[in-house]
Amino acid sequence: MKNWVLFLLATVALPSLAAPLAVDPAKSEITFVSKQMGVPVDGRFRIFTAKVDFDAMKPENAKVRLDVSIASIDAGSSEANEEVKGKNWLNAAKFPRASFVSTAVKRVADDRYEVTGNMTIRGTTKPLTTPFTMKTQGDARIFEGAFVMNRNDFGIGQGPWADPETVANEIQVRFRLKAMQDKK
Repeated sequence: MKNWVLFLLATVALPSLAAPLAVDPAKSEITFVSKQMGVPVDGRFRIFTAKVDFDAMKPENAKVRLDVSIASIDAGSSEANEEVKGKNWLNAAKFPRASFVSTAVKRVADDRYEVTGNMTIRGTTKPLTTPFTMKTQGDARIFEGAFVMNRNDFGIGQGPWADPETVANEIQVRFRLKAMQDKK
C-alpha cells in the first residue's frame, strides 16, 4: 500500500510531459560570454526555435531540437553585431542557422539531467553533452543549463581573430527555456 501512495505522489509531483512542449521564446533566452583580450563580453541570440518532447518519468525518451538564427546575434553594439555575422566569424550569409539535436537524455539526480546531441555551427557538426535542470513553475517547465564550447572547433573567428590571445577559444553558453504543454 505504501508503494502505491509513493507512486501516486510521484505522479502528481512529476507530471507526465509525453506530449510536445511549446517553448515561449519571449520568456526564454540563449546567452553567451566570450573574452576579448581578457575582458568578458556578454551576448545573446534574440531569435530561436525549440522543440521539446520531455516526460520527466521517462527522460530517456526525450527529444530536443534547438535552431538559432545567427543574424539575431546581439554582441553588445551594432558594430560588433555586424562583425560577428561576417565571414571571419559566424558567416551568417552562408550559415544562417546553428542547431542542436539531441541523441540522448538521462536523469543524473532529482531535477538534474544531461542531454547529449549534435551541435552544428558554420556547417561543422560536433557532439555536445550538457547538464540541465527541469523545474515546474505552475503549468510551465523551466529548462536551464550551461556549457563551454571551443569556438575553434567550429571555425569561429578566422584570420586575425584566430589568435586566442585576442579572443579566447572558450565561450560560456547559457540557456533558459520556458515551455508549456502544447495544446495543439
